[in-house]
Amino acid sequence: MNKTILITGSTDGIGKLTAIKLANEGYTVFVHGRNAKKLSATISEIKEITNNINIDGFVADLSNLDEVKQLAIAVQEKVSKLDVLINNAGVYKSSAATNKNGLDMRYAVNYFAPYVLTNMLLPLLRKSETPRVINLSSAAQSSIKAATLLGETNEMDGATYAQSKLALLMWSFYLATKEPNILVIPVNPGSLLNTNMVKEAFGKSWSSADKGATILYNLAISENHKNNSGKYFDNDKGSYGNAHPDAYDVNKIHQLIELTEKVLS
Repeated sequence: MNKTILITGSTDGIGKLTAIKLANEGYTVFVHGRNAKKLSATISEIKEITNNINIDGFVADLSNLDEVKQLAIAVQEKVSKLDVLINNAGVYKSSAATNKNGLDMRYAVNYFAPYVLTNMLLPLLRKSETPRVINLSSAAQSSIKAATLLGETNEMDGATYAQSKLALLMWSFYLATKEPNILVIPVNPGSLLNTNMVKEAFGKSWSSADKGATILYNLAISENHKNNSGKYFDNDKGSYGNAHPDAYDVNKIHQLIELTEKVLS
């Protein structure tokens, strides 16, 4: 069965490698990037490597929530149903600390963007017989501070990155309960994979980017994961495991959703 798959942040790194793996299987793959020229080159490259003509893409800056909404509308206009959404795009270091609305850049890209995009694409996902949402969390997870999420205070890159990744994970658990027919899996694709983001942030890596791409590919299509909605996959361990304790605190999850809706309104 042909699947239609959208991967954010897929003009390089594990997003691009995942797109190639899925395109090799003959699936219809939509890639995404901030730069139109780079996106076009990526689409051409994937078509050439895989001999799959069903590759297309979308341009959007995910730090700009207006562009995230425009991206969702563009997907709705081009796609009749969506089988898999992989929220892969992420940022650690950024030349700008905040976006145009004063939100921390890590929260904007790593959490608010996938939250807005996914919720707008739920009607397309519901049309699939086997819909999946794969959200890229991280081994770095720390308790959310309301003032930081709201953009009222600024913290160090690593602190807000870890908060944003826990926020994404907590919302993933919430989404899994709200959408029982959609498989929702948050995943740590692996610590310090050999990607541009990791090189910029730490100047070193532990594992190949392919390690991350392989687990994203498996989570997207493998039958082995079909009964694990609302569970956290830790690719450092190669298995499902326990996330940060806050992710299992129903009150903290509801507080997060309330704060999120406050920001977005």
